[in-house]
Amino acid sequence: MLKTLLELNLNEQLPASDWIKITQKDIDLFAQATGDHQWIHVDPERCAKESPFKATIAHGYLTVTLMPSAFYHMFAADPQYKTILNYGVDKIRFLEPVRVNEQIRFISTLSHVVQKNSGCLFYFDTEAQIEGKNKPAMKGTFLMLLVGATLAEKQ
Repeated sequence: MLKTLLELNLNEQLPASDWIKITQKDIDLFAQATGDHQWIHVDPERCAKESPFKATIAHGYLTVTLMPSAFYHMFAADPQYKTILNYGVDKIRFLEPVRVNEQIRFISTLSHVVQKNSGCLFYFDTEAQIEGKNKPAMKGTFLMLLVGATLAEKQ
């Protein structure tokens, strides 16, 4: 059973997210949205010939932007606090490229919580794993604000 954010303990790992397949359509849409049309992302034929990866690769920030959607399925909603805001990401590192049609999932561990005037700020050390690989695609600390919550309520 999933816990709410306030029920989590420090150093507790959330359940892993579902696997997310990264398709060429996903990569192309991200390129269109960001204006980053570098050939290593959007030209499968050239990549097959010239890229060291032999396939297109996802933009690193595409991986980052998929995290919040996956994250919201890794804990239970709190009926008292309905607003959770993405507050930022610290120390992002892209460690391994995600090739087209590979699958990624997110693993997050609560590292600490800080009281802000607007609510509790949760810090999650997170990595994006690539199915079948030992090296993660990305590591970073994702910050989520539970608006209105207080540390006094945290068990």
